[in-house]
Amino acid sequence: MTSENALTPEGYADLKRELDTLITVRRPELAKKLAEAVAEGDLKENANYHDAKEQQAFIEGRIKYLEHILRTATIIQREGKTDVVSLGSMVTIIEEGYDDEETYSIVGAAEANPAEGKISNLSPIGAALLGAKKGDKVRVKTPNGETVVKIKSIK
Repeated sequence: MTSENALTPEGYADLKRELDTLITVRRPELAKKLAEAVAEGDLKENANYHDAKEQQAFIEGRIKYLEHILRTATIIQREGKTDVVSLGSMVTIIEEGYDDEETYSIVGAAEANPAEGKISNLSPIGAALLGAKKGDKVRVKTPNGETVVKIKSIK
């Protein structure tokens, strides 16, 4: 499965929570801020008004994006242990020439967050790891060149 809108059950829940917060908390907060800014008068030079409008545009765009992702999402169901890297796998790798292990969860693009160890199945590393097995050495083409990683474990 290589769906661009693939989500783990946890990722789906996280995005749903974010959408709910944007709709029930942030949108009303901004509507109030916007009304207050309009009440201040002259809108041409009203920094509060322009700030609220920019925030509103961002939030409305994010709401539309999240609604689309959640509506078209394919939920990744991992059942049992597997010896092949697929969407939903947690993979520990070691880059050739280095000693440090790195562990990543392979997730869909909408849920990717490299800072949390969640990499997209569409990213160079994620795509290269898909279909590989424990012990395999995989070539990864990145913008900084090519590297080789060895798969230490798959969960």
